[in-house]
Amino acid sequence: MSEIDARLRERVHVLGELLGTTIREQYGDAFLDKIERIRHGAKADRRSAQAGPAQLSDRLNELSEDDLLPVARAFTQFLNLANIAEQYQLIRRRTEDSGQAGEVLDAQRLPELLARLGAAGHSADHLAQHVGRLDIELVLTAHPTEVARRTLIQKYDAIAAQLAALDHRDLTTAEQQSLHDRLQRLIAEAWHTDEIRRTRPTPVDEAKWGFAVIEHSLWHAVPSHLRKVDAALFEATGLHLPLEAAPIRFASWMGGDRDGNPNVTAAVTREVLLLARWMAADLFLRDVDHLAGELSMQQASDALRARSENSPEPYRSVLKQLRERLKATRHWAQAALKGPEPVDADVLQDNRELLEPLLLCFDSLHACGMGVIADGPLLDCIRRAVTFGLFLVRLDVRQDAARHCAAMSDITEYLGLGRYADWDEDDRVAFLLAELDNRRPLLPPSFKASADTAEVLATCREVAAAPAASLGSYVISMAGAASDVLAVQLLLKEAGLQRPMRVVPLFETLADLENAGPVIERLLALPGYRARLQGPQEVMIGYSDSAKDAGTTAAAWAQYRAQETLVDICHEHGVELLLFHGRGGTVGRGGGPAHAAILSQPPGSVAGRFRTTEQGEMIRFKFGLPDIAEQNLHLYLAAVLEATLLPPPPPEASWRTLMDELAHDGVQAYRKVVREHPQFVEYFRQSTPEQELGRLPLGSRPAKRRQGGIESLRAIPWIFGWTQTRLMLPAWLGWEAALGNALQRGEGERLAEMREHWPFFRTRIDMLEMVLAKADAEIARQYDEHLVEDALKPLGHELRDLLSQCVRQVLTLTGQSKLLASSPETLEFFALRNTYLDPLHRLQMELLARSRVQQGAPGSGLEQALLVTVAGIAAGLRNTG
Repeated sequence: MSEIDARLRERVHVLGELLGTTIREQYGDAFLDKIERIRHGAKADRRSAQAGPAQLSDRLNELSEDDLLPVARAFTQFLNLANIAEQYQLIRRRTEDSGQAGEVLDAQRLPELLARLGAAGHSADHLAQHVGRLDIELVLTAHPTEVARRTLIQKYDAIAAQLAALDHRDLTTAEQQSLHDRLQRLIAEAWHTDEIRRTRPTPVDEAKWGFAVIEHSLWHAVPSHLRKVDAALFEATGLHLPLEAAPIRFASWMGGDRDGNPNVTAAVTREVLLLARWMAADLFLRDVDHLAGELSMQQASDALRARSENSPEPYRSVLKQLRERLKATRHWAQAALKGPEPVDADVLQDNRELLEPLLLCFDSLHACGMGVIADGPLLDCIRRAVTFGLFLVRLDVRQDAARHCAAMSDITEYLGLGRYADWDEDDRVAFLLAELDNRRPLLPPSFKASADTAEVLATCREVAAAPAASLGSYVISMAGAASDVLAVQLLLKEAGLQRPMRVVPLFETLADLENAGPVIERLLALPGYRARLQGPQEVMIGYSDSAKDAGTTAAAWAQYRAQETLVDICHEHGVELLLFHGRGGTVGRGGGPAHAAILSQPPGSVAGRFRTTEQGEMIRFKFGLPDIAEQNLHLYLAAVLEATLLPPPPPEASWRTLMDELAHDGVQAYRKVVREHPQFVEYFRQSTPEQELGRLPLGSRPAKRRQGGIESLRAIPWIFGWTQTRLMLPAWLGWEAALGNALQRGEGERLAEMREHWPFFRTRIDMLEMVLAKADAEIARQYDEHLVEDALKPLGHELRDLLSQCVRQVLTLTGQSKLLASSPETLEFFALRNTYLDPLHRLQMELLARSRVQQGAPGSGLEQALLVTVAGIAAGLRNTG
């Protein structure tokens, strides 16, 4: 066992012991002994396929009805603590100097890249310009499968901080004991806190959760990250990062994403925008209070003295003026939450009003020989002001194209023009262009809209009324035609929007991805469209629904080809392209390591700009702690810079031909099961917790867009259900046929060549290998035994056989004897988690069986225990939805 594995196991052991002490104090030695016997039974299960299941079954069968919930809670908490230990291990691993040979630590990735870029012929000025102009936006989205409460997440963060404190080598015995006692108290607090919310969160609750991630983590990580970027840039080029550069900014869908979520209304969007302004003012007020206490110096520039009216403490004087304006801004936002509130002159409206006094102080300190003071907390505050600003995050609005079409039909029918939805594309475009150019209003005051149309129009009015800097893009899901974009532009114009706003088509299904190029080609050729654009053409690529539609083999290739086409079209039209990647946390939704994913994009598609979603549970894992957040910011920045200046070569013609064949075979195999097998839908509903997930208070958004079968399911519960049973079907189904057919045709050498030299293909295979390593056919079989009627069990056997085929083909391609053989540390993490995951899976099977017989009411003890197992398995597998 390596030293790093030993240290991880030791931390997990310490946390487990402290949790055990807490459990013993509440339930006694006999109950804790049951937990230990279950854990040992799970270990035996993993060691011996014959003896293990019997042992674990015997242990679980001993449990009484009253034991089910506390046992489920115990193993869920073990997994959460193991995750904390793993996260802390990654922090240590990525910041220590003792990385494995050949490994680039995250903190060293940018300096190493800048050195390579310099060696490749990029001048110092060129590098500095590109770093300063990077435009990366991470869009935080709510997550319907993030079940942990914010209160509990904050306790987990505190536990991680205690682990760090305990690692100091010069602690006295008394200090060690004090930290140990604090850790015990935190674990006890977490144990005695109800980990599952009893009611669904509202969209406003979700937005507050996102703001909390900024307050507790990103607020600290961003300036620290930029300090390191500045240091690396200066070392490589002799030039500093400009003060007003913000390579990475943040946007949000929480409170703006109304696609299929009736709980997100125009009123909710307004409330979330105001809460963001309140939070920003409050956070900057804390910073400015601190600065006013520190900057007591008297020597100042003439400009600062003039601003302070020759105060004896000019810095404090200017900062106190800013403090009063921040207080006024916070007070106004608080009042505006209750109803319309006039904007006082003291309320900060433009980010320059926040930045200008800070920059004035900064320049004065440098001019007076006090640069070392200027480059402290004041510089951090300036960096935050540039990155977050007065609005904290830019809110995107998202709505389904069908809602806009229905609204337009209401309008055209009222105007006596017929039904817009029945018109062909040419007629729609002609009408929309004419109205966009028309100076008169489209709607008379007498227009009485239906409820749905009224809500669409109300949302557009909120967009028109909000400050431009508070908003990101208006995203149209299920877009399929140029008229989808023009209709939103017209509705926004009708609502009074006087400024340009990015209206972004989201291409999601396989057919829509293939049609993305022609749609954008037509838009860019339309008269007047370019003038309304006034900036880059943003296009969103959907990963979730395309994978659900066609499987990941065909979807990944369609996404790649769509991006290639869009790059060429925008280049021909002389328009800058901004691609927005709608990725989820799991492989089936485009998830995976961000650095590898960015470097695997088509050449030219990442040109200093990159926009991507970050899903709720992955926000917590990647950005929930300042140190880990900082590391992930380093990864994003380095990857986008590398993809811009050292893009991968285009794939060879023979690789494209083979990828076409892989995609063709993959989509056929996928749809043969998911769409054509007559028993598939019923098997899915019996073998997974899909039906139960819809009843549990997991998120503000319904599990379905509408009534119906698989096609009506959102991509998240579709994948989440399969993940709970460890079959992981959406992430690999289709690859077994694609790779198997290629290997049978003798294409093994070419596949190996593609994996070696084509980042796109290598990343796909690496992510496939990762998800296959998390899959577990034996656990999936046990779900079938407990939950599936006999007539459907042959289908389950067939799917597990396809899983085994996929594993064999990946091993053939990678030349390994077992999955992830080249990543022993990852296997170590998996082994640690499985000890706690196995009992949770078995408990979930039993609870699902009982729930289906008893039809337990939401909120009952049975439903609560079931939800705890869902949360525990999600925690154990991490990227689950």
